[in-house]
Amino acid sequence: MDQPNKPPRATVPAKRITLPRARGPAEIREIFSRFRAANPEPRGELEHINAFTLLVAVVLSAQATDAGVNKATRPLFAIADTPEKMLALGEDTVRDYIKTIGLYRNKAKNVIALSRKLIAEFGGEVPATREALESLPGVGRKTANVVLNIAFGEITHAVDTHVFRVSNRLRLAPGRNVLEVERGLEKAIPEEFGRHAHHWLILHGRYTCKALKPECGRCIQSDLCDSPDKRLA
Repeated sequence: MDQPNKPPRATVPAKRITLPRARGPAEIREIFSRFRAANPEPRGELEHINAFTLLVAVVLSAQATDAGVNKATRPLFAIADTPEKMLALGEDTVRDYIKTIGLYRNKAKNVIALSRKLIAEFGGEVPATREALESLPGVGRKTANVVLNIAFGEITHAVDTHVFRVSNRLRLAPGRNVLEVERGLEKAIPEEFGRHAHHWLILHGRYTCKALKPECGRCIQSDLCDSPDKRLA
């Protein structure tokens, strides 16, 4: 027997997140002036020897800690600091070196594949453009931003979970996703702070403005922060 036509089920529209108002230029300048005064020359915490080992380290750091990556790559980079040497090791050997890192099997495959492509298409050198970097296996926008910033001195804003959190909490560049935050930072941060901005934000998020228990009592931005996550005691 044919079933009677049923009325279509009502759909509930997705709730749109209301973003807080972004800060004005004077407040943003004050925030980054404080970061600079506290740490004039911030450095990324991934250990590397050259642009190639930086690239590999950043690829390996996805869903892993910098400390864990450094522990695995110290002996690896001691014997393979070029694409040619890495390719000569082979995927199985690379996998053995990085087996303490999450997703190590796929990452070993990517490290060998990007080494092969660097040799075949870029003369064994790490390319200095976003398009070329993102053509490499295992390299996405965030990884390209890190390499362009650290290896080539470009002003880029690599948005990881720490940068995303701090940018929203401090209202530097409120956004619903990493690309919105990245675009917001590009517009908001004065050029004089651009080179080091993502390092300051990463370090601040990693050690002070933590996800679950932000240490607001020792935060140099505490008096400027009006985040609902702020811990008053």
